[in-house]
Amino acid sequence: MTRPLDQLTDSLLDAARKAGAGAADAIAIEGRSITIDMRGGTLEQAEREEGVDVGLRVLVGQRQACVSASDARPEVLTALAERAVAMAREAPEDPYIGLADPGQLARDWDLAALELADATPEPSAQELQDDARAAEAAALEVQGVSQVQSASAGYSWRAVHMAATNGFAGGYERTDRGISCVAIAGEGSGMERDHDGDSRIFQADLRTPDDIGRRAGERAVAALNPRRPRTGAYPVLFDERISSSLIGYLLAAGNGASIARGSSWLMGRLGEQVLPEGLSVIEDPHRARVMGSRPFDAEGLPTRRRAIVQDGVLTGWALDLANARKLGMEPTGSAKRGTSSPPSPGTWNIELTQGGQSRDELIADMGTGLLVTSMIGSTINPNTGDYSRGASGFWVENGQIVCPVNECTIAGNLPEMLRRMVPANDARPWLSRVVPSLLIEGLTIAGE
Repeated sequence: MTRPLDQLTDSLLDAARKAGAGAADAIAIEGRSITIDMRGGTLEQAEREEGVDVGLRVLVGQRQACVSASDARPEVLTALAERAVAMAREAPEDPYIGLADPGQLARDWDLAALELADATPEPSAQELQDDARAAEAAALEVQGVSQVQSASAGYSWRAVHMAATNGFAGGYERTDRGISCVAIAGEGSGMERDHDGDSRIFQADLRTPDDIGRRAGERAVAALNPRRPRTGAYPVLFDERISSSLIGYLLAAGNGASIARGSSWLMGRLGEQVLPEGLSVIEDPHRARVMGSRPFDAEGLPTRRRAIVQDGVLTGWALDLANARKLGMEPTGSAKRGTSSPPSPGTWNIELTQGGQSRDELIADMGTGLLVTSMIGSTINPNTGDYSRGASGFWVENGQIVCPVNECTIAGNLPEMLRRMVPANDARPWLSRVVPSLLIEGLTIAGE
């Protein structure tokens, strides 16, 4: 029987000390998951995974090393610590690494308020199979759908525990229940596909498989008989399904590691206008029932609500301890890590200020342009923000959708694009990234 996770992290820290580490932190993750795939009304694939993974970071002076294993036997943990210390002694020195000071550590968090785990029993394989079959059947009922590429349902449970020689110790559990469907419409060379899905912490919040399958089918049918749009400069409306990628590029540019390396188009722009006035980007790791919530980061620092952009003005970076020290700033509780890597900065739940108009109202206002619902590939220059991506979606004439389009490229410059964007009010509030559809004027579209 596997030992409790807190015992595993304590054993790793004890082994690290005995092996000669000056400081160390450890993480242990236990998980189980089940995924069911249906096709043609029959079971195509069923997967179940269970296991425990452990990771250890040791520091010897200003040198560090990380090791991991999926075997938690005592002799393995001892060998793991000895190997980590031997590796650290050969690593280059880094003046910025180190654990948090005890006074920086998270304390007295309220896990219950975050609602990270559903107490509802794990669904049976038959229940998941029924959900996937129902999604597939709903998609096939949509006129014009010729087949369903895949219909899946899954569930996962994961427990995480962290501990460090600076006195930090803490953990939490997380559940995830999801359904997805990919539908194909048309025949032969004229086939088009699209998808829909939903994933929630609480099973009771999950959309029905019928709704997911029907929407996947309707989206695939709507994409039939596309043409290439005209080349030129037009307004582009990024649908809510893909608009978060634009904010994702802003967050990547504001990542403390990129800033410390000097490889970001946001360099030197703290305190400057990066979004239109009135728009803010809020990070809130304490939203209940949301995938990106957690009480502490991967270095044991407390997470907190903060404005990354306030009223259009850039106010800060995402910083772990090491990059905060490099930049002479305070960490933001933004450290992430896996079992085999050291901490690095990232962001948790993100919300962009929504606008006052619906997506349909923005379409009516844009005149002639492109509604983008899917994107492929990307060419983003991290230093200048030059942007180019393949896209497909729908062509708009006189404020009305007239036909589907594909095989086009959208190009622009991210700093300029973000300062011109107009948000709709259609963001889904349960997502980790709450970003509505975004309208941007004057982008270059390369088509026919």
